[in-house]
Amino acid sequence: MSTVVLGVGNVLEEDDGVGIYACAYLNANYTFTPDIEIINGGVEGINLLNLFMEHERIIILDTINLDDEAGSVYNIPSYELSGYGLNSGGAHEVGVMQCLDMMELMGHSLPESNVIGIIPKSITFHMGLSKTLTQRFNDYINTVINTLKTINISSKQNESQKSLETIIDEFKYPTR
Repeated sequence: MSTVVLGVGNVLEEDDGVGIYACAYLNANYTFTPDIEIINGGVEGINLLNLFMEHERIIILDTINLDDEAGSVYNIPSYELSGYGLNSGGAHEVGVMQCLDMMELMGHSLPESNVIGIIPKSITFHMGLSKTLTQRFNDYINTVINTLKTINISSKQNESQKSLETIIDEFKYPTR
């Protein structure tokens, strides 16, 4: 079964970028067996429709707007998110959920999908993560690793590791 870990969000809006940072962190620090695709979906939203059509399982990483403490992590099947909205209703969240609706309307079978969401502390024009999400980032990553383990995808940490701070800096100051 083809599996994709899809990070969505906007790194220019502080905690909204957590899904993107998590994908970069997983790519840099882990090897998975069997292989999986880890994709930075950014703010592409509905433009990710082909991705949903081509894969059988998609794990979406993003912030999620629920009435709970910032930094709380949830693993929710996508079909349960109707009406809740990921994050604060930005274009990428609406588009990702609409991909599933469009597939249904087109008569395509839906991929098995879930959202590993984290409650944001701050969505504002700033690159990086709030102190709260920085402190909870390892819990977020461990939730992804444990979710993959439940579907028989094992992970191994690479010998060379990149810190979250380095990952964020690579987005702030990309090499040319």
